[in-house]
Amino acid sequence: MKRLTLFYIVFVCFATLLVAQPKQELRAVWLTTLEGLDWPSTKGTSHAVEEKQKKELCRIFDQLKHANVNTILFQARIRGTVTYPSHIEPWDGCISGQFNTAPHYDPLQFAIDEAHKRGMELHAWVVTVPAGKWNTSYGAKQLRKKFPTLMRRAGEDAVMNPEDPRTADYIASICEEIARRYDVDGIHLDYIRYHESWKHSGSRQQARENITNIVRAIHQKVKGLKPWVKLSCSPLGKFDDLTRYPSGGWNAYNKVCQDAQGWLRDGLMDQLYPMMYYDGRHYYPFAADWSENRYGREIAAGLGIYRLIRSEGNWSLDAIKRQMYVARQLGLGHCYFRSRFLTDNTKGLYDFVCEFDNYPAVVPPMLTHQPAPTAPFLQVERTTQGDNLSWNGAQDNSDGDYLTYNVYASTTLPVDINDGRNLIATRQMQQQLSVRRNVNDTPLYYAVTAVNRYGLESTPSGNTHLPSLSARHPKNDTEHLLPNDGYSLQLPDASQLPPQTSLFYIYSMQGNLVTKRPFGKVVSVVGIPQGVYELRSYNTDGTTHHIGYFLIK
Repeated sequence: MKRLTLFYIVFVCFATLLVAQPKQELRAVWLTTLEGLDWPSTKGTSHAVEEKQKKELCRIFDQLKHANVNTILFQARIRGTVTYPSHIEPWDGCISGQFNTAPHYDPLQFAIDEAHKRGMELHAWVVTVPAGKWNTSYGAKQLRKKFPTLMRRAGEDAVMNPEDPRTADYIASICEEIARRYDVDGIHLDYIRYHESWKHSGSRQQARENITNIVRAIHQKVKGLKPWVKLSCSPLGKFDDLTRYPSGGWNAYNKVCQDAQGWLRDGLMDQLYPMMYYDGRHYYPFAADWSENRYGREIAAGLGIYRLIRSEGNWSLDAIKRQMYVARQLGLGHCYFRSRFLTDNTKGLYDFVCEFDNYPAVVPPMLTHQPAPTAPFLQVERTTQGDNLSWNGAQDNSDGDYLTYNVYASTTLPVDINDGRNLIATRQMQQQLSVRRNVNDTPLYYAVTAVNRYGLESTPSGNTHLPSLSARHPKNDTEHLLPNDGYSLQLPDASQLPPQTSLFYIYSMQGNLVTKRPFGKVVSVVGIPQGVYELRSYNTDGTTHHIGYFLIK
């Protein structure tokens, strides 16, 4: 045991020294609505209470955004009850304070909108098989009335029978309803397994197939509607016994019949969030196993940050730190259970996360045969207050037909979009961004990429390192136009050009880059349509200079 402990200490220290922040990393959090554990802290249907709920959720999202979390798993189905207006199941009481009582707003839609405003993904978290306590839970009572032969008792709990095909159909219908009506980025399945006390009637292999049939039904419904919606689940933190490290009888594959690694292999899942709420030899070897069996898809280590509190383990912050460093070294993301323990800065956790993830990261793209978007065209206007960026022209070539944008900045040329430290905005919905700067600050150079719904990123904007000024029209008719014969443009005296000129840029009056021309005594305008254009020099120091306007008849 001492040798094992020493191995972990050396491994973690080594990992800590080597790990750099990646540009692509899954950083997530479970936001629990069950009994308002994470949100909302107040319940009711008055407008005042509901506005308080909205402000509280926005405050939580602001904190998560500041900590560079990029994915929120928002609990949309609890235990046979939901937190959105459903045609299938009743309202949970966590919002209004009363079961089957609707608030005056749609919490799921509000959460999606607010997450997207902040450049974060939002996945609808759906608890699948369990329905709460057999005799007391509202959802269990409703499901027992609706499906008297489908619901089974497991100890004190009510569960849907995973061996009955109706279970797959019913849960798939809920996921389909969410995917059809909401612009969610993912559907996250919780408790997609056998209850630990269930005595299944056939072999373990058949039991695993029963759970896989539920996953397959959900996959068909959701992907048939929107193939870009990510499917994920939270399996037990240990997939199976390892050669040298037993799971202690509590694992996904044999105990509760979750073939989670097989779901990745077969493309039924896009992501996994294994619940790795352990430490030491119960965490590190199993984290390595998840990493080695990911089949090119994304896995985030589910971190039991609730164990930081005294009643749940009284872990030190160092335990979570070590787990995060090792997860990153193994190429895993991280997901916090639960949100409140992060935003409450339990034992200084939030402070550490803001340091550990002090740069944004983009969610890694899905495995897909879809094409990436084309690059946008970027313009930068320098002002005394800062830089105003605007871009256009990107095309989405996938079936998602929707683009967001990543923005990069650097003080050096060219802007390296593979360096996560250069990310300043992710999943921007608008095609403009203002960057506040002081006139004495070192100039920044920018690049913008378009991102489709699958997370595929375009090449950077055509003028990646061009700090261009916004296009201007001739002030009046007296401003001299540069003469041309339709073939060549005559330039002013060379002494009037910046000495560092290396290229010429020709812009339309709408500010779009038309073409680039090499430096010389004359500039070719062959092939440019009729109209008025601006000629600018591009200089080796990254600046541009207005030379003049010209007319092609």
